[in-house]
Amino acid sequence: MKKIILPALLALILLSSQTPKTADPKPMPPKKIIVYQVFTRLFGNTNSSNIPWGNKEQNGVGKFNDFTDAALAEIKKLGVSHVWYTGVPHHGVIGDFPEIGVKSDDPDVIKGRAGSPYAVRDYYQVNPDLAVDVTRRMEEFEALIARTHAQDMQVIIDIVPNHVSRHYEGKNNPNGVQDFGAGDDKAVAYHKDNNFYYIPGESFRVPESKNGYQPLGGEKHPLANGLFQEDPAKWTGNGSRKAQPDFYDWYETVKINYGVSPEGKKEFAELPADVATLDWSTHYAFWQGKAVPDSWKKFKDITQFWLRKGVDGFRFDMAEMVPVEFWSYLNSHIKKTNPDAFLLAEVYNPSLYRDYIQKGKMDYLYDKVELYDTLKHIIRGHGSTDNLVPILQGLSDIEHHMLHFLENHDEQRIASPEFAGNPWKALPAMVVSATSTTAPTMIYFGQEVGEPGAEMAGFGQPSRTSIFDYIGVPQHQKWVNGGKFDGGQLSDNEKALRNYYSEVLNFTRNSSALMGEYLELHTYNRKLNPAYTDKTFAFARWDKDQKLLVVTNFDEHQSVNTILHLSPELLKAWNLKPGTRELKEGMFGKKTTQLRVDEKGAQIDLVLGPWESAVFEVK
Repeated sequence: MKKIILPALLALILLSSQTPKTADPKPMPPKKIIVYQVFTRLFGNTNSSNIPWGNKEQNGVGKFNDFTDAALAEIKKLGVSHVWYTGVPHHGVIGDFPEIGVKSDDPDVIKGRAGSPYAVRDYYQVNPDLAVDVTRRMEEFEALIARTHAQDMQVIIDIVPNHVSRHYEGKNNPNGVQDFGAGDDKAVAYHKDNNFYYIPGESFRVPESKNGYQPLGGEKHPLANGLFQEDPAKWTGNGSRKAQPDFYDWYETVKINYGVSPEGKKEFAELPADVATLDWSTHYAFWQGKAVPDSWKKFKDITQFWLRKGVDGFRFDMAEMVPVEFWSYLNSHIKKTNPDAFLLAEVYNPSLYRDYIQKGKMDYLYDKVELYDTLKHIIRGHGSTDNLVPILQGLSDIEHHMLHFLENHDEQRIASPEFAGNPWKALPAMVVSATSTTAPTMIYFGQEVGEPGAEMAGFGQPSRTSIFDYIGVPQHQKWVNGGKFDGGQLSDNEKALRNYYSEVLNFTRNSSALMGEYLELHTYNRKLNPAYTDKTFAFARWDKDQKLLVVTNFDEHQSVNTILHLSPELLKAWNLKPGTRELKEGMFGKKTTQLRVDEKGAQIDLVLGPWESAVFEVK
């Protein structure tokens, strides 16, 4: 994904803040949503060999069954409400599964040995690597859904509408479901009901290698011969129209056609102008009786299949590469089946946020290029908390829809030297990320114990835990502790880190004020108090039942010892009576201070150590 440097980021913020506000038809849940993203193949793997390019016999592979009742109970105790199981649908993978008649994918069009979870090979089955008994792999996943629900948590899986594996093979299609491409007219580059785009007259050619790359690290394999039969060639997943895509293209995938011609003409109904303010049921009614491209119907059928299995929602990969009208169609059909379905999309262009929320009926989008990138800059010691003010203000009309995170499978691990080098550096950012808005909060497995992602896995490189290889996750494995899931191998420092995350997430999950109003106190204090620096950030959150003051110190070396002033706007909103009252810190329970209110204003004594945060409740 493209990284946006801060000046460009601020320009995007100014653009988005000028967008007219519209009504938000989606009601907020009564509690904060907490998502735990877990890479399913890696979670329960206790093998610590970590041989580069190692196979599953050498490096191990986790299973659905590793998510025991004990494991799920511990995830629940973190404060989690939703588990995103990454890598569930059957994607391309090296190795035969003769028990189910599945042959190995070709290493020339596979990244890594275990394969990318975003190159789905069969949407109506699960990855056979994840099953103890591959002949019962779907039953094992259904049992995991049931165990997750028994812990009162919801299940999210990935759907990747923009592209599928170059070797898509639907061996498990339900009756009446035709495979992707089976009905395509391959003699033409484009037809609205073709599932793929074609390059007539040319055959696919494997990309030329770069930087000495060899499939499987150079290991001999009968299919690793620089050839892959595809005639005619299809467009590649990222949109490359070359029969021989570049090495850095998504060459393991092919792009899905949604009825948009190569020239950009849309061959489907346009949404009405007022649709942004209307709920999913109106969108659903709009599409009834309208002809839509075949690919739309195929993905509607796929999501309905998984909903019937008990899946509670989806994370949609690279949603902005698919027309927003399709999302209106798909998501309204999902909501028709399950009105409470959780719909999360990967969208990185802030100018598109409101379209994909309001027109596409997405519940949540990644808040990546605005809040995450800015917090990362501050964590690394290069940024100012002043930049948080326009970020939060610019997204205020859609703030509930912007999922917050500090790690996911695409991003560098906080503890990696390439990011922060020390997981404790991110704790002020974690508090801000989790408490500043009503949006859901997400953490990535291993984040809570300081996993640095340092392994040379093969295709995957250090700083990110590889999603392409069979590998162990060392810090996480210490928490797994041979299947006890009790953190028995963690150091005291690592246990304290996990406890910190638990305290933050559980507090945010149960605080009513964090689903209420927000008012930043940063600008007021920066103008009034020179001792309040751009390494501090403060704001208020409240509803009719609870009033909170949230303060953080991002400074690695300096403590904060100053006065925090409550702004006149907050005094008016809270209608505080004159006098002095004791305030207790509610998130961690270790501090107290005094709030003094008189005719001149209101203030509290603020003392915070390096990287320390506090949430004071005002009664």
